[in-house]
Amino acid sequence: MDVYKGKVRLVIKNYPYRYRDYSRIAAEASLAAREQGKYWEMHDILIKRSPKLDRASLIGYAKELGLDVKRFADSIDGQKFKKEIDADLKLATDMDLYNTPTFYINGRQVVGERPFEYLKKIIDEELKKAT
Repeated sequence: MDVYKGKVRLVIKNYPYRYRDYSRIAAEASLAAREQGKYWEMHDILIKRSPKLDRASLIGYAKELGLDVKRFADSIDGQKFKKEIDADLKLATDMDLYNTPTFYINGRQVVGERPFEYLKKIIDEELKKAT
């Protein structure tokens, strides 16, 4: 995002994998943190500390980030973002998407984690087409 300031837009969707024990609550946790302005911080913790994504661990991460823990816990316990997550899951199903991460760069699908240079090449090609 820093390299392409003002030229690209990042959209993130949730795809809690049904065969992972805590993926749904982890998605709720990231959105509950977003609500308090700490989405990326929670995102990074979830990635680094996976598979420790049980409720107690998530509450600990919220404390670590300085979130309002009661508000955070109420959000994940009440599945406040269920509709948003369900809509993301439906979109993934409609797109026949089954792998994470998956990136779309102007409709070009890139499946799996890739180094920055790989994504940069595609972004540069797409920006060149646009000019």
